[in-house]
Amino acid sequence: MTERKAFPLRIDSSLWDAVERCATANLRSANAEAEVLIREALKARGVQLKPPQPVKRGRPPKEKSE
Repeated sequence: MTERKAFPLRIDSSLWDAVERCATANLRSANAEAEVLIREALKARGVQLKPPQPVKRGRPPKEKSE
């Protein structure tokens, strides 16, 4: 699983409101939308990134007992 970096972000409230509106329209959380927007901006500047690894969900597989 990839490690996620948590950090505080100071951002203009009207800008964050716009991010939240976009997130709602795209059925994402505001944090996920901000990550998508940052990735798109970096791609537009020519920065190469690895594709994001999906978060594993659900129960872990059961261990087989012998």
